[in-house]
Amino acid sequence: MSAEQLPFLVGFVVMALASLAIYLHGDKRQEFRHHAQFHSVVPFIAATAYLAMWLGTGTIDGPDGAPVYLARYADWATTTPILLAGLILTGLHEHPRHSTYILPAIVLDVIMIATGLAAALSADETAKWVWFGWSCAAFAGVLFMLWGPVRAIGDRLGGRLEQVYRGNLVFLTAVWLVYPLVFALGPEGLGVIAIGLENWAVLVLDVTAKVVYGFVATARFKTVPADEEGSVVAGA
Repeated sequence: MSAEQLPFLVGFVVMALASLAIYLHGDKRQEFRHHAQFHSVVPFIAATAYLAMWLGTGTIDGPDGAPVYLARYADWATTTPILLAGLILTGLHEHPRHSTYILPAIVLDVIMIATGLAAALSADETAKWVWFGWSCAAFAGVLFMLWGPVRAIGDRLGGRLEQVYRGNLVFLTAVWLVYPLVFALGPEGLGVIAIGLENWAVLVLDVTAKVVYGFVATARFKTVPADEEGSVVAGA
């Protein structure tokens, strides 16, 4: 096993164990059980992607000879919509009449991942940075929805769930903002950092965004009092 593959094996083990741990740790109340399921399935998907990268499945040579891990992009295109759905549901206090914000946010998110892959696969430097810029534009759209209309609805509804949403929003936004920086500095971008260092950096980000965030987010739901839990059920 090469040094470049080691973070993939570490990622597989950590994500697989975290999936079970988060599920056991999550809030078991019926009204919030789906959040425990969301946050436990995310590292399971990531574990599958890390297993694929460790085995070399779906790894291709990029235009500059650096490997492009298709499993990584498939992971992001699957897990980030799940995280977004859980976050937006929290901000909307689980109210179905506001759920129309979920679909456009997920569409923008998937476009962000797909155009990031297009940037990694582009041999032409101009095309690479155009795709990267468009990916960042889609990301900005996601952040606008989270910090704009969804947060405004949460502010109006108030209560402990709004505090949970704000805490989760700040955490996830801070971590997600680092991903494009790593891409820009890595072999797919400017090539400032080597592929081995990039793999470790992405692993740390993935563990933070999917494992640490999963534990923090599910723990915050346990702080929601029973009376507010009831108001969520009633759709108040």
